[in-house]
Amino acid sequence: MKNNLLVLAAIVLLASCKTETKQTTITEETVTETPLREYPEDIAAIFKAHGGIDTWNAMNNLCFTLPKGDIEEVHTVDLKSRKTRIETPAYTLGFDGEKVWLKQDSLAFKPERARFYHNLMFYFYAMPFVLGDEGITYSEAPALSKDGVDYPGTKISFEDGVGDASDDNYIIYRDPSTNQMAWLAYTVTYGKEGPSERYSYIKYDKWQEVNGLQLPSELQWYNVEEGQPTEMRNAMNFTKPTATATQLDKNLFEKPADGTFAE
Repeated sequence: MKNNLLVLAAIVLLASCKTETKQTTITEETVTETPLREYPEDIAAIFKAHGGIDTWNAMNNLCFTLPKGDIEEVHTVDLKSRKTRIETPAYTLGFDGEKVWLKQDSLAFKPERARFYHNLMFYFYAMPFVLGDEGITYSEAPALSKDGVDYPGTKISFEDGVGDASDDNYIIYRDPSTNQMAWLAYTVTYGKEGPSERYSYIKYDKWQEVNGLQLPSELQWYNVEEGQPTEMRNAMNFTKPTATATQLDKNLFEKPADGTFAE
């Protein structure tokens, strides 16, 4: 592919993860080739075990559903812009590329949580591939010893100004026999001052194939004692996943007229 390749006008069918479709036209635009990145050996091995970073980069959208009791929370994400739309019967939450917005008829969702939540579950679900984003620094971390297995670790940190919480840190642990992601340790600094050394732990060991990618079907949060995961605390399932190269209608992520921007 050459730089400045012209993409001719095309008709795209698919507006969101919901069953109905909406027709939209992609206008002519200039596409710039993305330079290839080099990753540390351990991270590259994890990407390969999950279908490959090139496969991930070929996708333009990711959709999944979180069952929450009697309701379903449907997530739709534009992978290139990271614009987001989250829908339930009680509220719709979105990110238009600059601002987070919320539409609801009641207080089913606390407005002050909108900015924090809009990409939270996407980030956990899209592991390990989101750890290939720009502005990330990789360093070696001590292995996690759990149930007789030593899981090699790689620490992830962010350059200043990357994302809403650049002081967050992650440690990804891989299965030494398969190179698949096995555990994630993470800190939460959103709304706080400075970095934290308090890590939470998620176990990743249940996967599903999604258009050539291995993505989680379940995440398990663990209790932590003395900085180590102990027993499972709760789990979350991910259903109806799709990942395709389809370019979604940009209007899907815009604030509706009766919505409000979140602080």
